[in-house]
Amino acid sequence: MGKNKTQATSASVDEYLDAISNDRRRSDARELAALMAKATGVEATMWGSSIIGFGCHHYVYDSGREGDTVAVGFAARAQALVIYGLGSSDEGEGDAKEFRDLGGFTRAKGCVYIKRLAEVDGAVLERLIKSAFASRHNT
Repeated sequence: MGKNKTQATSASVDEYLDAISNDRRRSDARELAALMAKATGVEATMWGSSIIGFGCHHYVYDSGREGDTVAVGFAARAQALVIYGLGSSDEGEGDAKEFRDLGGFTRAKGCVYIKRLAEVDGAVLERLIKSAFASRHNT
């Protein structure tokens, strides 16, 4: 089996953040990075060229495939901040309760999409990040 395409790197998180061309998205990304560092208690690491990760999650599938990914992390995409590691890929009742008070976001395939950080409740987001990190951080 091949390695995951996205691996932890030694690239600079600050350089990645500085290179975000949209002022609002850059500001939101810096704020989210600070929030995730506070919530997880770990330093940010670049994963691939565009994901800022906090901690590591080792997974093993029933097929035997295994690898490492971010415990929680995000990427600043053109249309939204994409947060990885918060909840499952389905939107079951348990997840719905956890996310009810978050504010303006969408979800798909296990990712949370936030267009503007000001549209979500920071305290709820921090609580979701802490919970996800506690359940996923294993290496």
